[in-house]
Amino acid sequence: MASNKTLVPEAKQALDQFKMEAASEVGVTLNQGYNGDLTSRQAGSIGGQMVKKMRPVRNAKYMRADRTAVGHVVEVRYIASMRI
Repeated sequence: MASNKTLVPEAKQALDQFKMEAASEVGVTLNQGYNGDLTSRQAGSIGGQMVKKMRPVRNAKYMRADRTAVGHVVEVRYIASMRI
């Protein structure tokens, strides 16, 4: 069962700032506090922008030194599964 309870209270301010930045990028004005007057389209565009910015973190690829062979590098892929 989903919950709106914040698991890390210290993260609330950072998430609010992230939401404000996403809203600004898509041209939607958010107020501090209640924003129930937003249309579904506006709210969806904010959420979509937030997901768009988070997605690269969920799929990453980089090169690092091979721990077993000196002088060699290996490609590391990180793909996080998304559970709903």
